[in-house]
Amino acid sequence: MTLAQPPRDPDASPRRLLVLAVPALAIGVVSALVLWLLDEVSGGLRDLIWEAVPGALGVDPAGWWILLVLTVTGFAVGLALRFFPGHGGPDSATTELVDAPLPLTTLPGLAVVTVLGLAGGVSLGPENPIIAINASILVALFARLIPKMPEALTLMLAASGTIGALFGTPVAAALIFTGIVAALKSGGSLWDRLFLPVAAAGAGAFTMHLLGAPPLAFELPASGALDALDLVTGVLVACGAVVVGLAALAAFPWVYRALHALRHPVLIPTVGGVLLGLLGMLGGPITMFKGLSEMGDLLTNADDYSAAELAAMAGIKILAVLIAASALFRGGRVFPATFIGVALGLLGHALIPALPIGLAVACGVLGILLVVTREGWIALFLAVAVTGDVSLLPALCVIMLPAWLLMTRAPEFRIEPASEGERSAASAR
Repeated sequence: MTLAQPPRDPDASPRRLLVLAVPALAIGVVSALVLWLLDEVSGGLRDLIWEAVPGALGVDPAGWWILLVLTVTGFAVGLALRFFPGHGGPDSATTELVDAPLPLTTLPGLAVVTVLGLAGGVSLGPENPIIAINASILVALFARLIPKMPEALTLMLAASGTIGALFGTPVAAALIFTGIVAALKSGGSLWDRLFLPVAAAGAGAFTMHLLGAPPLAFELPASGALDALDLVTGVLVACGAVVVGLAALAAFPWVYRALHALRHPVLIPTVGGVLLGLLGMLGGPITMFKGLSEMGDLLTNADDYSAAELAAMAGIKILAVLIAASALFRGGRVFPATFIGVALGLLGHALIPALPIGLAVACGVLGILLVVTREGWIALFLAVAVTGDVSLLPALCVIMLPAWLLMTRAPEFRIEPASEGERSAASAR
């Protein structure tokens, strides 16, 4: 028996796909290079701030140094938002992972505040700003070079290439865009419509591998054969992470309103920097930054932490993400949320030692990302990617079902942008 074939999309002919594959591959390479450049600049500045300067001064890069650096980072971000053209782009708390292209004059300010946040230890990732930067540059460039190429297609390819570069694999982009293209009204094969995004994502991911970007997966003991009890305890961990995520989601608007009551674009990130510095002093460097290398440190030294310490670590990181996202810093929430999921998974393993550590971590990541991204595919992908154990996939597909039902009615993990009337009223006040 064969499945009925969908009607052929006339815009997805092999010849057209082959012709457009060339710019798609170029877009993926350029997207990866811009991401790599931003990573290199922010990484170099991070080394300067947290290693070279305190080493030259003979001070411990912890304690009061954390408070000082994050306060200065907040103040510098505020100045950049105040004086750069375009004010560093839209507030990241209000934007989607993939949004409309920005004016080119906005991009220098967005790049500066993103680099400052990444280097200064702010608990946000680069995903939202770098997708916006790449999409805006490439849409403007292709509008001149290939004016017949639809802007929406260029935007999708730029986002795909950047996502592939961010996660080191085109699979992430394919999964994210599956839902988008499936919602389109045009007929044709799903993979005809995914062909070009996957090409861009593959080129982006491969370019990052050539540039030496570290893989996303970490070393964890193999979970081995799982039984019914592992599924039950895995559901408990995943649903527990969902509940934690929903609590953070409920607190997000309150934190946002509290910080924005300060009104001034320099004061808001400065106060946010002070609060992040205090949290950094409390939780240590492992609870700071975007969370990728910190995940590796946490997993490598998992046996050194008690259940109480893991719970405190997750709680501090959640507060740091909410404050950073609410205080006008530019950045995404996927990477720090993944760190939170790892901490919650390790907490689940500490409370239920019979639950394999790999499955526990995967369930923690799965649960928190379901809330933060509202994307079952990307939550499932990162849960498997972080553990590096594809044998967990069948169990996670089952575990995800009750976790999804628990959060399916929740709103998006972002702040609704103010209307034009609300902004005018706020300016008048």
